[in-house]
Amino acid sequence: MKVITENTLFYGDNLSILREYIPEESVDLIYLDPPFNSNRSYNVLFRDESGKDAQAQITAFEDTWHWGQETEQTYYEIVQDAAPNVASMINALRGFIGANQMMAYLVMMTARLIELHRVLKPTGSIYLHCDPTASHYLKIVMDTVFGVENFQNEIIWRRQNAKGQASTRFASNHDIILYYGKRDGKIWHSQYKGYDPEYVKKFYRFTDLETGRIYRLSDLTNPNKNRPNLTYEFLGVTRVWRWTKERMQKAYDDGLVIQSKPGGVPQYKRYLDEQKGVSIDDIWDDILPIQAQSAERLGYPTQKPLSLLERIIEASSNEGDVILDPFCGCGTAVIAAEKLGRKWIGIDVTHLSISLMKYRLKDNFKLEEKKDYEVIGEPESLASARHLAQKDRFQFEWWALSLVKAKPQGGTGGKRGKKGADKGIDGVMNFVDGARGKMKSVLVQVKSGHVKSGDIRDLRGVVEREDAAIGLFITLEKPSRNMVTEAASAGFYESELWQKTYPRIQILTIEEILAGKTIEMPPSYGTFKRAQKIRRVAEEQAKFDI
Repeated sequence: MKVITENTLFYGDNLSILREYIPEESVDLIYLDPPFNSNRSYNVLFRDESGKDAQAQITAFEDTWHWGQETEQTYYEIVQDAAPNVASMINALRGFIGANQMMAYLVMMTARLIELHRVLKPTGSIYLHCDPTASHYLKIVMDTVFGVENFQNEIIWRRQNAKGQASTRFASNHDIILYYGKRDGKIWHSQYKGYDPEYVKKFYRFTDLETGRIYRLSDLTNPNKNRPNLTYEFLGVTRVWRWTKERMQKAYDDGLVIQSKPGGVPQYKRYLDEQKGVSIDDIWDDILPIQAQSAERLGYPTQKPLSLLERIIEASSNEGDVILDPFCGCGTAVIAAEKLGRKWIGIDVTHLSISLMKYRLKDNFKLEEKKDYEVIGEPESLASARHLAQKDRFQFEWWALSLVKAKPQGGTGGKRGKKGADKGIDGVMNFVDGARGKMKSVLVQVKSGHVKSGDIRDLRGVVEREDAAIGLFITLEKPSRNMVTEAASAGFYESELWQKTYPRIQILTIEEILAGKTIEMPPSYGTFKRAQKIRRVAEEQAKFDI
């Protein structure tokens, strides 16, 4: 087993990856935002040339779970191999709920939570993000796997974007985050938020004339009147004070204790800029969801705000700790971990998500695969590419498109891949050409099986029908001589802007792409919506230390 504990993206089933790669008690903090069994589609939106969301989207994952042979087998393994209390819990839930979609979801989650408990350090914590659809069932599972005594909080994140039919019931407006430690001694750093402006206006009413700093006056008397050692006269006033006389005198000499008038009770100057703020409780209403026009938005509907993950990571980990997200999606937990100087592991079941993560890491931090982090599970050889194609030809298609940075075109992806009409177009790349900056397209087809010259004629027809500039044919198998001749007969596209010609129809094999060969075309736009560059916290601190 290759032990992985930092800066790695995995493509594949997180249950298998946890068992194969992640050692026992090696992770400091786990955040997971699993599918909620809400019959919802997880979509990836792609940018168009104007930077807006494209109308076409790929449904990368549908979170409907069904009771079948695989679920039955997993249930059986839990009952046979898990701790007795976990086996009893899952058996009781099945007796209560029945063998339906919700139970299939809970079986899937129980198997993974058992593994997550195994890999979590004794000082570690886990945050499970969910919604009211299944939160009550998930808490039963979490109580059983992690222990009721290790439950810390049910955090309510108020999204402030109400969902649902308010005409028939109260609109839904919150998510739930279940927070557990593994045992006593977990890492914890209290978190604070700024004071409400009205609170500041009401209580911080004074300004230091010399420094301009805002402050309030606080009581220095002791609520416990039976303290003779703290009873003394100060500035002509005898009281039971909070501090010793020596400390009181020192604060007075430092200008922190003032007497507003002779005979008045001395008070303490509490500066606003020295206060941490309000201690954060389990109702989080100060973090907005990703808005439609937000610069942070990538077009991934389940994307969580970076500040939400930053709060969790700062509260329950230290710099250099390992953060794991086993359902990483668009990877906000990974981005937050990198920003805060933590190590990270992200796992996802679709190549679309892994591709999006690569783009985010490059856009945000200039990180490069193999140099700054590893990607495990994606094909690195012709043999492994063939294996992926045999296992799931649609995931193979998405992976192949990512190699040339093409935007997947249409279709719907379930647990087993993509389906739906694509009109002979698997992917698209765009570039600008001409004096007026007209948008031109490169259409991409991907084939994992037997190929023939008729495929090239078909692609040429699609390119002409769609008025595209170039067509690219990606194949797992080597093209025949007739295919190469057919492609050559299509002629060239002549770029007005770049003053260069490019073959109209091009063929690339997977083997050639893995060896570094690329399509001949003018510079193209990015595939996903571009993520903003993020400065790491350590970089921010260094900037102020100069």
